Amino acid sequence: MVKRIVVGAHYGLKDWIAQRATAVFMALYTILFAICALGLSEFSYEAWSELFSRGVFKFLSFLFFLSLFYHAWVGVRDIWMDYIKPDGVRLALHLVTLFLLVGYAGWAAQILWRL
Repeated sequence: MVKRIVVGAHYGLKDWIAQRATAVFMALYTILFAICALGLSEFSYEAWSELFSRGVFKFLSFLFFLSLFYHAWVGVRDIWMDYIKPDGVRLALHLVTLFLLVGYAGWAAQILWRL
């Protein structure tokens, strides 16, 4: 009989669906962004500022970044869980990854809203 340690059994389907949903949102946002960028009269700082001055576009852009970071978290976390066997090293890598992604989210907010 094989002894199986089930760690993180709740990750499976929920995170698989979340990763697919974030991928769909990122694809739709990329199409919207491309249409808006190609629709600019000129590629200048003023035109880009006008594009990102709308609250809705800032919000959608921030949701894009949050989706990207969550998508990355699920993927990288699964890589660490599958290939890094020592618990201490895996925990350290999880924490570094988590802190980096949260920091990137704060940086994205700062850029979008000039906090």
